[in-house]
Amino acid sequence: MNFPLSQLPLRTAKPRSFGITMVMDKGMGLEGTKDFLSVAAPYVDVVKLGFGTAFVTDHLREKIDIYNSYDIPVYFGGTLFEAFLIRNQFEDYINVIKEYGLKYVEVSDGSITIPHAEKCGYVEKLAKHATVLSEVGSKDATHIMPPYKWIELMHAELEAGATYVIAEAREAGNVGIYRGTGEVREGLVQEILTRIPSEKIIWEAPQKAQQVYFLELLGANVNLGNLAPAEVIPLEATRVGLRGDTFHLFLDKFEKVNSNGIE
Repeated sequence: MNFPLSQLPLRTAKPRSFGITMVMDKGMGLEGTKDFLSVAAPYVDVVKLGFGTAFVTDHLREKIDIYNSYDIPVYFGGTLFEAFLIRNQFEDYINVIKEYGLKYVEVSDGSITIPHAEKCGYVEKLAKHATVLSEVGSKDATHIMPPYKWIELMHAELEAGATYVIAEAREAGNVGIYRGTGEVREGLVQEILTRIPSEKIIWEAPQKAQQVYFLELLGANVNLGNLAPAEVIPLEATRVGLRGDTFHLFLDKFEKVNSNGIE
C-alpha cells in the first residue's frame, strides 16, 4: 500500500486460494490490457475472456501472454465450452485448452441442457488438464432452482473435481442468485452457505450493491467474480473499508474489540 493506515482487514496474499477477484475481459485490446494490469495486477487473481469472445479476439495468444507475464491465469467463458459441446467437439475443446496453455477452464450449462451426471463427467475429465471452475445456475431468468438443488449441484461438482463453483449471475447480475432487479436472493445465498464452504464459491457480483452485500456477509476475503476491469481498484478499496459503502464495516469491528480491552 502507498501509506500506513490502521484498522484495515487483513487481505489474503497472491496466489490466493480465497479472497479471489475474477475479472471478465470482454475484448480489451493489447495496450488496454497492459494499462489495466499496470495498476490492477496485484488485485486480479484470474481473468475470464467472457462468453465466446476468445473465438473472435485478434492477437489472442499475445493477450494471454500479457496476462501470463503477470502470473494471472486466463480461461475462456463457459459459453464457449458449451458451444464446442453442442457441436460434439469436446475433444477439440481439450486441444484448444492445451494449445493456448490454459491452466483454468470453466464448465457450465447455462445456455444448453446437460444431464448433471454428464456435466460432472466433463468436470472430472477437464480436471486432469486444468483447474476447473464449474458454474451453477441458468442464464434463463425464468428458470428458478430451489436452494436444495443449488446445494446438490454444487456439492456434486466439487466432488467431481471442480476447485471452485461459480454462482451464476451473468455479466449484468440479474439472474441466478439475483432477482431481475439485481437484488440478492438472500434466502438462497444463506441456505447455500449452510452446506457449501464459502471459500469454494465464487459469487458473480458485477454490481456494486451486490459486492457490498457479500463483503458485509462474508468479509473482505469473499470470492467475487464478473468484475469489469475498471471496477477492480474500486472493489479492492471497498474490500478494505475505503469506500463509503463499507467505511464503517471494519472500524466497527475494531472498536468493539478494543472496547473489550483486547488489542
